[in-house]
Amino acid sequence: MIEQEPRPSLARPRRAPSPAEAPAGAIPLAPAPPAIQPAHSPATTRRAWITRGLAVILGGELFLTLLQRLGLEPAAWLRTFSVIFLSIFIEAAPFLLLGALVAGLIDAFIRPEQITRWVPRHPVLAVGVGTVAGFIFPVCECGVVPVVRQLYAKGLPRAVGITFLLAAPVMNPIVLVSTITAFGFGPLLVGRYLITASVAMTAGLLVSWSAGRAARRRGMAPAAPPAESPPAPVAAPPAPRPALRTRLDTALGVATDELFEMGRYLVVGCALAAALQTLVKQDLLLALGQGPIVSVLVMQGLAFILSVCSTVDAFLALTFVGTFSTGAVLTFLTCGPMVDLKSTLMFLGAFDRKTVAWLVAVPVVLTGAIGITLNLIHAF
Repeated sequence: MIEQEPRPSLARPRRAPSPAEAPAGAIPLAPAPPAIQPAHSPATTRRAWITRGLAVILGGELFLTLLQRLGLEPAAWLRTFSVIFLSIFIEAAPFLLLGALVAGLIDAFIRPEQITRWVPRHPVLAVGVGTVAGFIFPVCECGVVPVVRQLYAKGLPRAVGITFLLAAPVMNPIVLVSTITAFGFGPLLVGRYLITASVAMTAGLLVSWSAGRAARRRGMAPAAPPAESPPAPVAAPPAPRPALRTRLDTALGVATDELFEMGRYLVVGCALAAALQTLVKQDLLLALGQGPIVSVLVMQGLAFILSVCSTVDAFLALTFVGTFSTGAVLTFLTCGPMVDLKSTLMFLGAFDRKTVAWLVAVPVVLTGAIGITLNLIHAF
């Protein structure tokens, strides 16, 4: 009896592609850990656990000393920290789960040639597609990271990926409804979407220009899909599409991997945000937030520390109306969904440091400049 070869698994291995394998213009992923870890002796393992335990004890003692210096009771601080941490995590976890499910469906049902066919070759049109794609994939800043990772694996250009990553947390129907409910149809609603689209498209065009410039320095034209796909060889019949149940199993497997991989960064980000909110009082920041320039900087810092999900941040921003200028409130509504503490931790778990620095610097600089400009125009 002839033995049949085992059917290869449809699940994509969870590793970053090498430079030779990565599509042109794709967002570089963070390097994956080695598949095989060296073995450790029991004595080495015990010493490592003892060292970690001593570090935790020492860190706890130093932290309790800090709380006493600040005049905070450890029990009261822990209660406040727990409430804030759970509120941020419970608010963000469902959207991370939604993003992981969408990422799994993309991995199982979308082919690379479909991405190439859907994305225009013109840079402006391509980043325009990335800007409005949030209405197709309605995810917030927590769920957009696994979605972009899967789109990148399917060949999404780097400029379009960064544009979608920055625009999707605001450019989606859920955030649109919440913003209308909080502010109605007015300058804050229009300004939020115009600023978000402008910043995201500017970031995408800068990435596209940088990639083209680097290609010209190497003496090559920027990579672009051909006008017409070359005909497939006649001798190689197309591979049959897997059964629906097989693809659903693959989607669930990829979604589980994405959920656990990004979930740890979400937990750490929520813990850091809760600790900062507990130690740094909002009253102190509000007292400092005066003037056309300082108010914008304070609102950027507040948005970064609070790490409020973009689906509900409009209701928090509504409490700042009347205390802060319109430019400062718009900065809170646009900078926060693009860059906050928990999303920055998730960026570090998904992309290399150079890409993360770009993702943080461009929105902070552009939204801050726009907010300060609006304040100065209003002052005059």
